[in-house]
Amino acid sequence: SNDLRMSLSNHLLALIPLACPLYYLIILVDHPLDVVKRWFYLFRESSADSATTGPPVGSQLLAYVVVGLLGFIATDKLIPNIKQYTLRRGICGKDLGKRGTALAEKPVPEALGIAPGTIFLVCLMFCIVGYATNHPTKLLDLNSALLSVCFMLFLGFTDDVLEWPWRYKLFLPSVASLPLLCCYNGSTSIVVPIPMRSWIVQDYELTIFGKLVSFIIDVDLSANGTLVDLGLFYLVYMGLLAVFCTNAINIYAGINGLEAGQSYVIGCAVLLHNLMEIKAQSLSQENHLFSAMIMLSFVGVTMALLRHNWFPASVFVGDTFCYFAGMTFAVVGILGHFSKTLLLFFMPQVINFLWSIPQLFKIVPCPRHRLPKFNPEAGLMQPSTFECKPDEHLWLKKLNRLDPKSESIPNMTVINMCLSIFGPMSERNLCTLLLFLQMASCGFGLFIRYYIARFFFD
Repeated sequence: SNDLRMSLSNHLLALIPLACPLYYLIILVDHPLDVVKRWFYLFRESSADSATTGPPVGSQLLAYVVVGLLGFIATDKLIPNIKQYTLRRGICGKDLGKRGTALAEKPVPEALGIAPGTIFLVCLMFCIVGYATNHPTKLLDLNSALLSVCFMLFLGFTDDVLEWPWRYKLFLPSVASLPLLCCYNGSTSIVVPIPMRSWIVQDYELTIFGKLVSFIIDVDLSANGTLVDLGLFYLVYMGLLAVFCTNAINIYAGINGLEAGQSYVIGCAVLLHNLMEIKAQSLSQENHLFSAMIMLSFVGVTMALLRHNWFPASVFVGDTFCYFAGMTFAVVGILGHFSKTLLLFFMPQVINFLWSIPQLFKIVPCPRHRLPKFNPEAGLMQPSTFECKPDEHLWLKKLNRLDPKSESIPNMTVINMCLSIFGPMSERNLCTLLLFLQMASCGFGLFIRYYIARFFFD
């Protein structure tokens, strides 16, 4: 009875991020039975008019929903089979978050991100058949997206097997993003926030600061400071975005369900943004339909993975999934032309990265594993720490409200920060708290995008 209640609560929690996208899908896919009947009619008649005009947006979205559902089912069935092969080949590890319990010595299959990644690529290939027919100009974007995601999936799996050094992990995502950047045909101009326009141009003439800026980037005088063309710098920014997305998920990890959970929440937020733009019939509707096609398959396979990775995890997602998920987000952000909005959904990851900088750059000691430690007596997770001398890192001790003579300081991650603020808690409750934080951050990101932004942009 208790297991059934826990299972029901887990399924209800999983539906919370998907509730708003489902609401918009119901609105956009009006009368789904009629849409299905229209499909059979089109297949039977092979109408020339439909080939010219293309099916309506609602019909396309319903097809992508079906593909996403099939992706969920296939991934859910494939993972139990794949984990037997990884165990047989010794691609497994111990759950460090369960030291001192019977589960600590049980081998857990690793690199299971290869299952949803493979199914995701298959789903995209099926989507290409219909999407490229109706949007032939997007075929190059689709192929470059497949190439980049496939490269990162391969890199992640080899990292799980060979354990690449960090210098390769930072370099190779930028190489994987090259197909995206090469086929990028959007604008490299950005809109300058209203309060900053007078810094660059006044009465259609460059200010002193504007003249300095114009040596590096192109300032559009005819727009009176509204637009600046970053040119090559914009492409560099997008390449760095791909590196950030792939590594940000990887370092914000360490407890059951967090990597797949945060990716699932962000995927739902991106999908919601796409559907809102499609419903509003914005000028970039085609780009958002492209992104929604990718995200529906991604959300489907990630939900299936989360089902097996949730506490207590029967599989580990590995770097395979982190790199594949990060590159998928970079693909939709770059080719969907909403990279700045995408970063708003990554606020916890940005905070985690900024807070981790002192340890990542060895300003303070950085142990190999910074995940929280498990107290077997209490059955709760506690902040992990690193050792230091009584007179060292006084600024960090003050931030953590520790005694200046303390010889240990919590590791600098958002996970440990939450445990320091809210106190010890179970691994399941900790992951749930972090995912609610992710949902709140994504909601706040949408609030900034649709309400706060109007005070800074026309």
